Amino acid sequence: MPRPAVVRYGGLAGSLALAAAAWLGGATDPWQPTITPGTIFAGDNGVLLPLAWLAGTGLLIAAWVAGVRSAPTARWAYVTAVLWMLPLLAFLPLGSYDAYSYACQGWQQSAGLDPYGGGVDVLGCPWADAVAPTWRDAPAPYGPLFLVLAGVAAQTGSLTVTLAGLRVIALLGIALIAVALPTLARRGGVPPGRAVWLVLACPLVPIHLVSGAHNDALMVGLVAAGLALAIRANPAGSAASAGFAASADSATSAGRGAGAVADSGETIRATGRRADLAGWAAGLLLGLAIAVKATALVVVPFALLLMIERYPQFRGASPGPVDSREVSSAQRRKFGPRPWWLGPVIRVVAGALVGLAAASLVSGRGFGWVTALSGSGKSVQWTSPPTAVGMAIGLFGPDAVPVTRVLGIVALAFVLVVLWWKARDNNPLRYAGYALAATVLLAPVFHPWYALWPLAILAATLHTHLNWLVVPCAVVSALCLPDGYNLALAVKTQGAVAMTVFLVWIVVHEAKIRSAGRRRADHVADRLSGPDA
Repeated sequence: MPRPAVVRYGGLAGSLALAAAAWLGGATDPWQPTITPGTIFAGDNGVLLPLAWLAGTGLLIAAWVAGVRSAPTARWAYVTAVLWMLPLLAFLPLGSYDAYSYACQGWQQSAGLDPYGGGVDVLGCPWADAVAPTWRDAPAPYGPLFLVLAGVAAQTGSLTVTLAGLRVIALLGIALIAVALPTLARRGGVPPGRAVWLVLACPLVPIHLVSGAHNDALMVGLVAAGLALAIRANPAGSAASAGFAASADSATSAGRGAGAVADSGETIRATGRRADLAGWAAGLLLGLAIAVKATALVVVPFALLLMIERYPQFRGASPGPVDSREVSSAQRRKFGPRPWWLGPVIRVVAGALVGLAAASLVSGRGFGWVTALSGSGKSVQWTSPPTAVGMAIGLFGPDAVPVTRVLGIVALAFVLVVLWWKARDNNPLRYAGYALAATVLLAPVFHPWYALWPLAILAATLHTHLNWLVVPCAVVSALCLPDGYNLALAVKTQGAVAMTVFLVWIVVHEAKIRSAGRRRADHVADRLSGPDA
């Protein structure tokens, strides 16, 4: 196992090499697709640029993978992750031109134009040449909160200042993730240091969230913070923990009589008030997350379960040697006579609606962004499984991508319902991560930074099978060249076929496992029903 210092400074060397790659050939203004596998092998980009990108990406991925089992503390993980982010703050964006699209949408918002009404080819933008041609006619697919923040960043009229402002917004999202992770990890029973390392030190964070300034950072940060508050807002858990705390206080203050009972009752009531406030705040943050990207909506049903699940210590457990009449009275005021879970549900849903409505009102754009979401599917790449299947079918017949994408959305709706139903009797936080993973896998479009959506939750809940998190994130971290060219474009046909074959293998493999499980169950049942049973 490598020493922590080797992991930290090996990754830092990788980050410095990527900073050099960003300086030499990052996404620049105006947009020019100059760096591709062909230009690299032809030597058109020189030697230093491809070497810096290859060495930087390799070192960063290797250090992250090695650190999964060697990060000693959460503090060490925080400091190391920050060190890896710092070198990329001062250079051109890496891996994508999306920051320039954000800048133009922010400029349109600050100029009083409606970014949902058209792309830069219709509404104009002083930096239109920097926007990738694929997105020049596309309206903004992002929520009103992000438009407001991007508009603030673009008010100076300077592209450099606007990009700096967009990076500040991304850093704010990363900070929210950093603050929320310990709470999520404690709820998931995962060492906080490991969760922090898996998320914040993942190469996708410095490459795409910090350097690329993607608004996914803010969405994921608001989702993580909202779920952390939902955990704190669970009224059953709050009442139980308050009762146990009160019992400990009363045990150390025996002889105080009625005063101790009154103090314990007030502790329960104060805890309940804090839970109510946390519930409102959780809903508000989740609503703001939806106002950045609509994807955050899939998490809300699981946040409701986090708030209303009955913790084991509350099910019939006595809160301790405090006056049972006081505890029962507090619980009745808290939970009855209406269903005890109704209040928490109302607070989360109302808070989310308030956050979304407030962002829409402040932006002045209403809900026009909902209709603009359809434009986000213009990118056709095999990295999206439904799109890959459609591309593979198209090799032997008509274009099936629109059909397979619709089928993917239908399948996603079904999977989300099944996951929510299972989460009622399991860990809602983990199933929220599964829901985000299903959204990534079944959506019409996949970009490498989308892998961070489920990672931020699953890293705090999974105890085993970490390879399902580490391997995909490591692979997609190396998918984009410095100026934004996606290597998946170089192997469109091969990638579509490989992805389709892989999906078929997964289905067949899962069917075999289920069939073997049923045969074992039948065999056991036959043995138990025999004459010697």
